[in-house]
Amino acid sequence: MTGNDLPERAEVVVVGAGHNSLVCAAYLAKAGLEVLVLEAGPTVGGNTRTEELTLPGFAHDSCSSAHVLIQNNPLIRDDELGLVSDYALRYLTTDPAVVLPQPGGDVLVMHPDLDTTCAELARWSDRDAAAFRSMIETWRGGLAAAHGRWSSHLPQPRDGITGAYLQLRERSAWDVVHETFEHPVVRSFVLWMAMATIQDPRRPGTGFLPSSLSAGRVDFGWTTPVGGSQALPDALVRLIQDHGGRVVCSAPVAEVEVDGSGARAVITADGRRVEVGRALVAGGHLARLAEMVTGAEPPADLVAARDSWQPGLSVLAVHAALRSDLAYGTAGMASTAAGYGTTEGMARQVDRHDAGELETEDPWLLVVNQTVADPDRAPHGATFKILTIAPYELADGRSWSEAKEAYGARLVSLVAARCSGLDAADILSMRTESPVDVAGHNPHNLGGSCHGGEFRVDGRVVPGWIRYDTDIPGLFVTGATTHPGGSVSGRPGRNAARRVLTSLGLDPLDVMGPG
Repeated sequence: MTGNDLPERAEVVVVGAGHNSLVCAAYLAKAGLEVLVLEAGPTVGGNTRTEELTLPGFAHDSCSSAHVLIQNNPLIRDDELGLVSDYALRYLTTDPAVVLPQPGGDVLVMHPDLDTTCAELARWSDRDAAAFRSMIETWRGGLAAAHGRWSSHLPQPRDGITGAYLQLRERSAWDVVHETFEHPVVRSFVLWMAMATIQDPRRPGTGFLPSSLSAGRVDFGWTTPVGGSQALPDALVRLIQDHGGRVVCSAPVAEVEVDGSGARAVITADGRRVEVGRALVAGGHLARLAEMVTGAEPPADLVAARDSWQPGLSVLAVHAALRSDLAYGTAGMASTAAGYGTTEGMARQVDRHDAGELETEDPWLLVVNQTVADPDRAPHGATFKILTIAPYELADGRSWSEAKEAYGARLVSLVAARCSGLDAADILSMRTESPVDVAGHNPHNLGGSCHGGEFRVDGRVVPGWIRYDTDIPGLFVTGATTHPGGSVSGRPGRNAARRVLTSLGLDPLDVMGPG
């Protein structure tokens, strides 16, 4: 359906076609509801899009690259919607999971296997290798199940495992890493992993990240969707359409029309109106939803969400088309993912981010070379990406249009110092996206934050709004600004679908498991 072919009414309207909105829409469509998805942009996917950002024929993931967290979501783990069995969604488990090149040519190699990863860590510290094994086994021994219930927004039993999990959540990743491990290389490795959700690791509430994110890589490697991140939203669209739903692009919703009885309609930017029959799910940025409400004052909950939201850490990305994949260490090892940065450098980078300054010597860097696992993304070369943290506004007064190319080149030089394949002659085309560019690439990336930012509630920082319903009857929310926050987990979408179905008197267990 084109952007001009909107119906006058739909039983359920979902605003936005990022992966969480599509996950929610897919469950609702499979439950037998008539679903209409309205997407502002010309294509679906949001931050799970795959695009030719540099040269024709080079397919880059513009934001997300690893789909690790969603592997433990029953959506994929149990294939609840048949995305894997019926819609050809394929994931690759990479080995190595990630490498961390060291000064002098050595490389720390993490494998999707606990024994081989511990043997690798023992090259630096036998004690730390044992501590890493204990951390992963403790996580698998019950904390992971508690985390799954938390991620699914489900009640927790009152038992010792839940207590231990909640105590771990109260701590900071920084303290957990420094108290658990002793060798600086191992500490940097685990803290680098904990930074993958783009949160300050020194903040209370991040203490579970070293365990959860390390365990995910041990179990699934750098999980890579075949064909690019776009494979996930594309599979969801096919499922929605097969169940009678419709997905319309180039249809930006500007207003949510309400009256005393609840959500009544949406109105697009060009004035088209679609009446909402039973439910409206807003998958856009929660900080913008209050201003979209017409017909009544926005309710207190949406105002509170708007006023308590903050962007957190903003990001900068460097995309490049290369002649071939990178090689690390003296053995010339290829890896889909690599990490750079020490604990001291990461802490300094976050402080400089908050001060509007750039870290140029020892930043946290995620380096992604996905053609190692999925070469068809660039049949005549390789795709390459650096992701790091950078302030949205620079304290020295420069605009990002003035500063980004030099900073992107500096980051490339830091990566090139510990690998081969990044000389000037190896780079066919390069594109640096500043935090301002990241925000412009997707309207959901307010403040240059690609993980949904965070909320300050009762003096605490939480990564996602804790409700999926609102004080407006019939209006629900999903997306990276809702619990449990950003990353490709699909949890906000699945959780919101459960809430919608329950509110409509339908049994969620007809389309999803209890977890």
